[in-house]
Amino acid sequence: MRYFISLSYNGSVFCGWQIQRNARSVQEEVRNALSTLLREDISVTGAGRTDSGVNAVNFIAHFDSRNLIKEPDASHLLYKLNAILPEEIAVHKIFRVKDGAHARFDALSRTYKYFVHTQKDPFRFRLSYYVPAGRTDIEKMNEAARYFLGEKDFSSLEKVNGGNRSSVCNVTQARWEEAGENKYVFTVTANRFLRNMVRAMVGSLLEVGAGKREPRWIARMIEERNRSKAGQSVPGYALFLTEIKYPDGLEYEPESCP
Repeated sequence: MRYFISLSYNGSVFCGWQIQRNARSVQEEVRNALSTLLREDISVTGAGRTDSGVNAVNFIAHFDSRNLIKEPDASHLLYKLNAILPEEIAVHKIFRVKDGAHARFDALSRTYKYFVHTQKDPFRFRLSYYVPAGRTDIEKMNEAARYFLGEKDFSSLEKVNGGNRSSVCNVTQARWEEAGENKYVFTVTANRFLRNMVRAMVGSLLEVGAGKREPRWIARMIEERNRSKAGQSVPGYALFLTEIKYPDGLEYEPESCP
């Protein structure tokens, strides 16, 4: 039986979602906790990989179990999971889905947010990136961000040797907004993302915001398909995966799925 699990995590102490040798990952922590509580070897598949230090809200993963998990057992399992998982990980929900449902391949879109503040703040530096005032021309950065929209080859923003079969992504949203006094947030949505892609996007847009580049430069940079042509990647600690959308009909329904 297959289940989806919804969780959030603070990525500051992890190498990312995916298990890596000699490094601490979210995937390994969740797998070990589920295996312990369900008393079977559990394999957990996430909706995607997040880079080292990157955070997630309502991240989705799936796992298979021979155990039938339903209320009130699901609530009890949820309580136990949160009791043994590290404080940087919180599980919100576990629910059964159709056997063929896949956390990664069935996802329609993913949304990331990157937070920036322009006045030094000792209480925000671990979750937001400090950019001195005067280097965030929002109007120009939004003009530049529009060049990211559409289905394009984003090789220029991909980590070198990222291992993807294709570098084509369809970006449907890319914009900056004020998020309070001296605070800004960049929101980007796409069907898929490449490794390092959002952090390189933000770094490139900040070059435009600082007056180092003109907005049209983004279009030329994308066309180059060369990572060295883009801006530097910004730190991962201010990046959050905030939403993953799925088609209707994935959840298990006994009447239609005996």
